[in-house]
Amino acid sequence: MKYLHTMVRVSDVDESMDFYCNKLGLKEVRRMDSEQGRFTLIYLAAPGDEDSQIELTYNWDPEIYDEGRHFGHLAFEVDDIYATCDHLMKHGVTINRPPRDGYMAFVRSPDNISIELLQKGGPKPKQEPWASMENTGKW
Repeated sequence: MKYLHTMVRVSDVDESMDFYCNKLGLKEVRRMDSEQGRFTLIYLAAPGDEDSQIELTYNWDPEIYDEGRHFGHLAFEVDDIYATCDHLMKHGVTINRPPRDGYMAFVRSPDNISIELLQKGGPKPKQEPWASMENTGKW
């Protein structure tokens, strides 16, 4: 058995691509449009890890997606949790759960998918402003 991908539905392709690629740093590895099915599938992967993918599904006919709690979150290991969160904040992404412990943070995509960021190799020493930052919203 081999893990292939996780699918999340998105309501705005441009906004989602900006978040997942420009801000989070994933790369598009392939795309498929289905005229008959009226949807677009966009596969994204972390640089250097094209085997594990996220499939963004955009249905051409508008739908409202609520937050299904049966889906938890997507998780990514990052080289520097503080630099990653700083980069995201500078690009307008809210850090819902700051990396107070030097190890874990949560943000949300434009469609409210929770994204967990974990520090590679274990926690970094606690650092301000992160150590005293409060949670924002839900994650």
